[in-house]
Amino acid sequence: MESGIVKMASFEPVRSAKVSENAELNTRRFGVFEVCLRGGELRRNGSKVKLQEQPFQILALLLERPGEVVTREDLRNRLWPVDTFVDFDHSLNAAIKRLRDALGDAAENPRFVETVARRGYRFVAPVNGTHQGPEVVAVAPVVPRTVRKWQIAVAAVILLIFGLGVGLFLGREAPTVHAPVAERRLTANPAEDPVIGGVISPDGKYLAFADKTGFYLRQVETGETHPVPLPTGLALKTLDWFPEGGVGARPLSWFPDGVHLVVGWVTRPEEQQSLWAISVMGGTPRKLSDEGFRPSVSPDGSQIAFVKGEDGRQELWRMQSDGGRPRKEVGDPGYWYGSVVWSPDGGSIAYMRAKFAPKYRRMDTSIELHDLSSGRSEVLLSDPRLGSALAWAPGGRLIFSLAELPPNENDSNLWWVQLDARSHPSGSPTRLTSESGFAGGPSLTADGKRLAFFKQTWQPDVYITELNAQKTRLTEPRRLTLDERYDYPYTWTPDGKAIVFTSDRDGAFHIFKQAADQATPELLVGGKEQLGIPRLTPDGSSLLYLVTPKLGEDARNVRLMRVPLTGGPPEFVLEGPGISNLQCARLSATLCVFSEVGETDERFFSFDPVKGQPQELVKARTQSTSYYDFNWTLSPDGRTLAMAKKSTAPGEPTMRLLSLNDYSERTMQIQGWAGICCFDWAADGKSLWVSVYTNAGKRAMLNVDLQGRARPVLEEDKMMLGWAIPSPDGRHLAIWEASGSSNVWMLENF
Repeated sequence: MESGIVKMASFEPVRSAKVSENAELNTRRFGVFEVCLRGGELRRNGSKVKLQEQPFQILALLLERPGEVVTREDLRNRLWPVDTFVDFDHSLNAAIKRLRDALGDAAENPRFVETVARRGYRFVAPVNGTHQGPEVVAVAPVVPRTVRKWQIAVAAVILLIFGLGVGLFLGREAPTVHAPVAERRLTANPAEDPVIGGVISPDGKYLAFADKTGFYLRQVETGETHPVPLPTGLALKTLDWFPEGGVGARPLSWFPDGVHLVVGWVTRPEEQQSLWAISVMGGTPRKLSDEGFRPSVSPDGSQIAFVKGEDGRQELWRMQSDGGRPRKEVGDPGYWYGSVVWSPDGGSIAYMRAKFAPKYRRMDTSIELHDLSSGRSEVLLSDPRLGSALAWAPGGRLIFSLAELPPNENDSNLWWVQLDARSHPSGSPTRLTSESGFAGGPSLTADGKRLAFFKQTWQPDVYITELNAQKTRLTEPRRLTLDERYDYPYTWTPDGKAIVFTSDRDGAFHIFKQAADQATPELLVGGKEQLGIPRLTPDGSSLLYLVTPKLGEDARNVRLMRVPLTGGPPEFVLEGPGISNLQCARLSATLCVFSEVGETDERFFSFDPVKGQPQELVKARTQSTSYYDFNWTLSPDGRTLAMAKKSTAPGEPTMRLLSLNDYSERTMQIQGWAGICCFDWAADGKSLWVSVYTNAGKRAMLNVDLQGRARPVLEEDKMMLGWAIPSPDGRHLAIWEASGSSNVWMLENF
């Protein structure tokens, strides 16, 4: 075999009578196309379409598993033997392009072959002529109130709470024969204009949805779309792609009459969302509640269940459909609530709720049932990886979201389980979707025959930018990490030539180094464990990092490790429960600090980067119940801790500056801006780089001096903007920015 050339097995024509009798088993039909797998032919309306062998092999493999993800590794094994040397990525991309050209398909709006980011491809059109339906996963029965100790992926939880996923019921997968589920795309918005709210009407004829450009009603069958006439004030544009953020109006739940909707309205990103009832025919809206999230209208339209409060202090409430007689149903300190749904008979409410478990660095999540007549609640399903999505179909099917198993734990999908007459899980859960990214936000028609849901992708990468000559603006960020995985920067090498970051590109989160002028990274620390937050020791010779408990371990302690920057075996430094962050000063200072999150507060400890020997900084203790919504950073000289909540709250963001010399403290407000996302000290220690939400719903990077004077240097309205790590000379920043998309799809016959 010549290097770089793959010899493909040729397809022989059908000759025998036995083969002729089974020709239908070797034929697949979709749209106007017909494929003879044995004969190696593709026909369109009966006419043969020219298609090379490699694209045909790809098509054949996709048709063997319609609706499923065929990984790039599967395609490599089918098309290129182990001893074949080719530019795999280029060759596969070229073959996929030739296949799409033959089918008249497009990657941007696929009718047949869909690209599944970071994984492979999927055939999305209905396929006839198959003798076996797509594989369905059977999962071990759920035992209520039993918890398996799994760790969640930190990055997904920081910004995408809706990404928490899989439950206790993930057991051994076994294929069964199941009727094909029809899947249809209802919106096709680009990443620059994501759908931020969408619900299907009770009769299944309309989709109400909102994006950056407005609020719309789309006919499901024809795709014809009309703007919904919103009154002045409610018609503010949504400017932030993140589904729980932005400003403006978004549809959240239909009334059973199919004319009225409950919408959420946010005027400023730092303000609470209010709930309103509107008619798609126009007219005056009716305010239902000054505050409310995730509303759900009862089957008879007489009541609305909804969530109130900030994360960690949320409660489940119920009110009449006109907003009258609001009353608290469920609520305990420390909880966050996901979706809320009514039972088909309207006598109960099911909801997802989660509480941060600091000793295990995870969210303990459960789906619970609240009986309205008795006021009692009970756990239906419980596991740290349950997602926030929830729907309850007629006939007792409970639909929920579950995260995928490693190495795809950052993806989540929809499953359903049958409930018995007592509304308890009965039998094994069944998979509904197999997507990359996050599947959530399900809404059902009244008859339960159609299910609309969101497919949302999230792609954080490392970008590099630098201050202009006048030091007043940052240059256009340049993407450094070119893979399709999750990448987060944490430090630069002492010479300022490379960035150290974490990435899940090889499965678990590991630590990589990549030069600013190179296209590929170098692995620094790998293995099978989840690694995070690499920071330089004061002398710059080694990296300190955290090792979180392995998936499935009932372990509380997080290990803090050290590894030489030039390479070598990792060495143990110390361990402790709930360690959430660490940072060191720079020589001539020698201070290193880590924090532990407890049930009610966050504690700080100094430690020796070689010997460990932690000592609590008692007066630095601060109130916090989650490392997801609180941030701190140590100044380069080791003298000051800057601290702030990361979540948005009413009013201008406030930062605390705590002196570690005498524990004196002062606060500073960042005037004219909304909430803080992330922050780190500038290289000279005279200011901070602060990522904020703007009052217009955008993201911005500020340079904030120690008097609170803020200078905007970068604004971003298309992507999420995270923390900025300055190079040692202070001229460059390594920033993580995340792109993403959000669209609505529909399932039938599930």
